[in-house]
Amino acid sequence: MAVRRFEGKDHAAAYLQFRVAPQDLISRILKFVNQKTTERLQLAVDVGCGPGQGTVLLAPYFTKVVGIDVSPAQLEMALTKTNPPNVSYSQGPAEELPFGPGEVDLVTAMTAAHWFERRKFLVEADRVLRPGGCLALLSYSMNMDLEYGDVSTELNAICKEFYAALLPFRDPYLGSSSEKIYADMFDSCSYPDKEWNESLLVKNTLTLGGYIKMVETFSSYQRMLRNNPAEAKGLSDDIQSRLMSAMKVSSPDTELTVIVKYFYWFARKPSSD
Repeated sequence: MAVRRFEGKDHAAAYLQFRVAPQDLISRILKFVNQKTTERLQLAVDVGCGPGQGTVLLAPYFTKVVGIDVSPAQLEMALTKTNPPNVSYSQGPAEELPFGPGEVDLVTAMTAAHWFERRKFLVEADRVLRPGGCLALLSYSMNMDLEYGDVSTELNAICKEFYAALLPFRDPYLGSSSEKIYADMFDSCSYPDKEWNESLLVKNTLTLGGYIKMVETFSSYQRMLRNNPAEAKGLSDDIQSRLMSAMKVSSPDTELTVIVKYFYWFARKPSSD
């Protein structure tokens, strides 16, 4: 069974509000999927979908999109937002997908596969994918950069302290590097038609407070919060105060640019021809 996280209602609500689903990566997924087919794509499955930010982005390209998550709280959040009519959600583990053999055009997991029982998930994805169907796994590094005027270097030095303070609270299941998890999964995938990309920089405009809240959704911060709520809140407040001071602003509603480093891999199941 996969490791279960992100299941509290407050955490799920924050996840919906502050996690970002990049359209650029959706476009890259679809480019790979469409390289060897001109037919209408029928079914996409977004595994570990959370509140469905990425799930809904797949809707224009498929007849049906299903988001799967093990957490009832995350799926409850998914249903609070407006979803396209061809998007639905189902509760269940990543290693036991509710589809028949060869039924799915695309299996994707967006910042989720590192929590799965990885070998079992790859076997299950292979089972449900049709010949020629695609698997797309993506995630990003916690070490995000900030841009604001001429003080970006100072801001990023403060951010590195933030990330370093959270590192001891990283879940042991993840090991030292999420990127290594995805690289190992890529290496263990037997499909010959596959590609790996370890550095796609995505820029987003957020408020300073939004950036802090986004970091607070990370599992390491949530673990720190469970262990010592006062310490976790004190860390967030201190980092936010120092960032505001460096920016010479008085409000956490001040906007800045957050640069997120994504890594991802795509693979195509061999055709039966």
